[in-house]
Amino acid sequence: MGAQLRVYKRRIRSVTATKKITKAMEMIAASRIVKAQRQVAASTPYATELTRAVTAVATGSTTKHPLTTEADAPARAAILLITSDRGLAGGYSANAIKAAERLTERLRGEGKEVVTYVIGRKGVAYYGFRERKIADSWTGFTDSPTYADAKRAAAPLIEAVTQETAEGGVDELHIVFTEFVSMMTQNPVDGRMLPLSLDTTKAEEGKGEILPLFDFEPSAEDVLDALLPRYVESRIYNALLQAAASEHAARRRAMKSATDNAGDLIKSLSRLANAARQAEITQEISEIVGGASALADATAGSDK
Repeated sequence: MGAQLRVYKRRIRSVTATKKITKAMEMIAASRIVKAQRQVAASTPYATELTRAVTAVATGSTTKHPLTTEADAPARAAILLITSDRGLAGGYSANAIKAAERLTERLRGEGKEVVTYVIGRKGVAYYGFRERKIADSWTGFTDSPTYADAKRAAAPLIEAVTQETAEGGVDELHIVFTEFVSMMTQNPVDGRMLPLSLDTTKAEEGKGEILPLFDFEPSAEDVLDALLPRYVESRIYNALLQAAASEHAARRRAMKSATDNAGDLIKSLSRLANAARQAEITQEISEIVGGASALADATAGSDK
């Protein structure tokens, strides 16, 4: 009985130590969410206005450009998948990967060859374990991305978009990331970055805003060439920030659940330990009473 009690106490100490770790991780994630939300709020207006500028140039000119011109028969498409570098975030990375897999199947169903780019160790590990080719990957910054990280990821994508398909280029550029909606809701989403879809233009028109008329100097094509890298970088940066906020929110939720479960387990183990201790005490009392009774009987027999 004493050995069983020691086992319970050892498990309680172990679970208590784990609970302290998960509680600390929950608090760290909660503090980082606030900063990530501020960064998302700060970057979104720039990305929105840059998209409006590109839309204005696209609707105001007839120049054929990778930003605005769709291929007659698109043959290759690139997908940029954003996952996390670390685990303990519930199904955050798994859900993003599933969204990328669904997009890949859809594009292949349309007869397009898919080229995959991955951000985050979880995504790299997923494709590496299945021995599936990745065109390029980046790791080490998913929980706190910077604009420099977005530029580094955007460079090969811009190069692929501007190249001919026969030379290894792509006709379309898609992105898959986790959109931050609220502390409790984060949705994996996919979207086409290039070429700009007509939905973007219609959305601007639907707001009742009249796009200004521009004179392009030196030319509309030069303006689009200048806007192309900035547009891709800003879209990727905004997606990275939303993904980081989503990762912190998912980790906070997962760690809170782990902390609550650890508390419940400690209560259960404490009850079992108390029961074992009570049984041990009861047995000791029974042995003492039995010994005293035997001694009394022996004493009574000797007196006779």
